[in-house]
Amino acid sequence: MTHAPIGARRRRFVLETPVDEPDGFGGQLRRYVAGPVVWGVMARAGTAERVRNGRSEAIATHRVSLRWRPGVTSEMLLSAGPRRFAIRSAGDPDGRCRELVCAVEELLSEDVA
Repeated sequence: MTHAPIGARRRRFVLETPVDEPDGFGGQLRRYVAGPVVWGVMARAGTAERVRNGRSEAIATHRVSLRWRPGVTSEMLLSAGPRRFAIRSAGDPDGRCRELVCAVEELLSEDVA
């Protein structure tokens, strides 16, 4: 994906940040808190496979191009309406801090509480 012009970034995303809280039994519970609204372009990149309950599943993968912002990590999620995406990687393709390209994987509703 090459540099996306500002006008092409029409899809509204919410950047979600993880918050870990004690579960009362010595462990941690992770929830996600909605953060800033960001605008981007999403393009399908293909599929990835994973095994769940002994069965192979095909997972949709995408590339999301956003305006540059520091601090985006693979711990965060992007949501677009009812759809949620796990950020697998985020990087600056040309090193000029103009654009942030994220490789994301679409999550099923049972993947995130």
